[in-house]
Amino acid sequence: MKGGEGNPDPVVVLMTDFGVDDTYVGQMKGVILSICPHARIVDLTHAIAPQHIELGAFFLERALPFLPQRSIVVCVVDPGVGTSRKPLALRTGHHTFLGPDNGLLTPVLDMNGLSGCVSITNQDIMLPRQSATFHGRDLFSPAAAHLAGGFPFGRLGEPVAPSSCVRLPAKGCRVQSDGSIAGHILFADRFGNLVTTIDTSLCANPREWRIETEGIPPLSVMETYGDKREGELLAYGGSFGTVEIAVRNGSAAERTGVREGAAARLVRVAGTTAENREAKA
Repeated sequence: MKGGEGNPDPVVVLMTDFGVDDTYVGQMKGVILSICPHARIVDLTHAIAPQHIELGAFFLERALPFLPQRSIVVCVVDPGVGTSRKPLALRTGHHTFLGPDNGLLTPVLDMNGLSGCVSITNQDIMLPRQSATFHGRDLFSPAAAHLAGGFPFGRLGEPVAPSSCVRLPAKGCRVQSDGSIAGHILFADRFGNLVTTIDTSLCANPREWRIETEGIPPLSVMETYGDKREGELLAYGGSFGTVEIAVRNGSAAERTGVREGAAARLVRVAGTTAENREAKA
């Protein structure tokens, strides 16, 4: 079978909330490789918290710059599987994305250059026998494999207006009237670092800010773990491009007890505004 629309070496990227304790991910890979044996499969993550659509969208958005060009990206965090929600396929100038119409694909829908949006309805590219609760295996995986093998995108199903697709509300990070930046704790990573939704690009010099979160003393934003001694709390700009709270060589989640969803606010440190810097000069 040929590579996807002129791509001799197709890459299929998988992102799910399935975990790896069961055979769900293995079944998806088996379906893909049965249809397109030369596809290369990349496991982006299968550790998204169950049904956590916001976290899935966050991971997807942050991973996009690092995916191989022309990847076929299968995203499954799908609490509405088996309902009337649409199975979507989106195409940009760089990648193709498959996933449920539940807000998970918001980062793609918000991109410039979206060139195709269809609801996957073509039964010919689905498994003959389908479970009502496992579209990751029976619908999205075979559709991805057929695309990898050269199946035309436009034949996946019926065109859909992108404006009609579900988008997550823009609540992750907001600049307030007083100049502070409000967000929340999105998740704790496996090291116990508390990852916020506050985008570091909104604060030009992170050291001019401190983060305030209920249950944690205000923390100045540092550059790296080395700015604090072992066992101390610190805040810093993390690799996701958002502010994180950590304990050097420890777990901030365990130390503080702060949980997902807790409000967080970035506040400029007194005396570091542009006016004050100019006055001191």
